[in-house]
Amino acid sequence: MFDVRPDDERAVALARDLRIIEALLFTAAAPIDSAAIAARLPEKTDIGALMDLLTADYARRGVNLVRVAGGWMLRTAPDLAAVVSQGAVETRKLSRAAVEVLAIIAYHQPVTRAEIEDIRGVSTSKGTLDVLLESGWVRLRGRRKAPGRPVTYGTTPAFLVHFGLDALQDLPGLDELRGAGLLDGRIPAGFSIPLPSDDSTLRDDEEPLEKEPLDLALAPLLDYAERDEEEE
Repeated sequence: MFDVRPDDERAVALARDLRIIEALLFTAAAPIDSAAIAARLPEKTDIGALMDLLTADYARRGVNLVRVAGGWMLRTAPDLAAVVSQGAVETRKLSRAAVEVLAIIAYHQPVTRAEIEDIRGVSTSKGTLDVLLESGWVRLRGRRKAPGRPVTYGTTPAFLVHFGLDALQDLPGLDELRGAGLLDGRIPAGFSIPLPSDDSTLRDDEEPLEKEPLDLALAPLLDYAERDEEEE
């Protein structure tokens, strides 16, 4: 990273700390947070300053250091994505219906299937929700304290990692969506985009599930898209 004189104790200590962080990043299977890094370094180490140094250094490399899901991880530089993906196994894309449902869950969570259908204006098949659950991007949060006790849905840390988000608050707002051409200029007066929350604590109108769902955070998307094609 940089040359260090052996008699410069501060520089030697800095280089050692940076090497430890690099090793942690290379061996981590998921984003690693400040607490996990601090546990391996001397007390009162300025983790933020070290991460800024590494981020700047990796910015010019083929691998970048990025902040996602409340932690840090190494990812392929965006301009090299096409190069490294050559010859890779092609995954199935989500259907339009699944993308719509995923967006609703991300912005409106915790949300039930009936609430998703009310927002979309059309029915939502169980297959669509199964696809999103098996992708690891959506999870079962709890049950709504309402007749029938419907299940509530929310996103997972895997969703943040895949879309390169540090927190749900980083999702585009109304102005960004309009600027990207995803909303036309004739949206109704008073239309707004809700501010999503990363709080995993059950709300006052939710209660726990009877049993914890299976952890499918790393499940692949390879063969699921056909399950919700009937909504296309």
